[in-house]
Amino acid sequence: MKLSDIRREYIQGGLRRKDLMPSPFHQFDYWLQQAIDANISDPTAMTVATVDPDGQPFQRIVLLKDSGEHGFIFYTNLGSRKAQHIEHNNRVSLHFPWHMLERQVHITGRAQKLSAMENLKYFSSRPKDSQLAAIASHQSQRISARGILEGKFLELKQKFAKGEIPVPSFWGGYRVVPESFEFWQGGEHRLHDRFLYSPNEGLQSEGTWEINRLAP
Repeated sequence: MKLSDIRREYIQGGLRRKDLMPSPFHQFDYWLQQAIDANISDPTAMTVATVDPDGQPFQRIVLLKDSGEHGFIFYTNLGSRKAQHIEHNNRVSLHFPWHMLERQVHITGRAQKLSAMENLKYFSSRPKDSQLAAIASHQSQRISARGILEGKFLELKQKFAKGEIPVPSFWGGYRVVPESFEFWQGGEHRLHDRFLYSPNEGLQSEGTWEINRLAP
């Protein structure tokens, strides 16, 4: 079969303006909970897109660890490629691909580093092996063999067998403060439904969002 022949119809129902909540944060929470209830694999997995100093976009998948009107939080190695990009340009985009529900959510915004206290709180809640892996891996750095990584992990496991594991200085989180949301629902005959939330401008409408339908 040719790749160009692979297609399917989207039949789970459309999305109408009357179905949307005034707040994109509430709308996102509602859809995320439905994705969780549907037992989708990794419902909190999201693509984070950044741009390097030369304008080259990069994408990778991370896990959403908290969300709300304060923003969308993920954690990473602060020396990683994505962190270096954010240091240069903190404009990022997030993408949630909930294919099983024929839905996507796209968010644009600015990434801000979390405080040391926020990093400590989350790091301490992680399984011990995940804590050790965060220290063992200097993310995005070249290594000659997997054995080097595994050896470092085992060395750290022995070192901290009985003690608390400190938060490494090169590890932490980011909060993405949204500037726009797009909710996408698949529709029959490729007539998909797309709604864009943008901040209302003006003092009287501060904190509210304008909602516009986009052509598919």
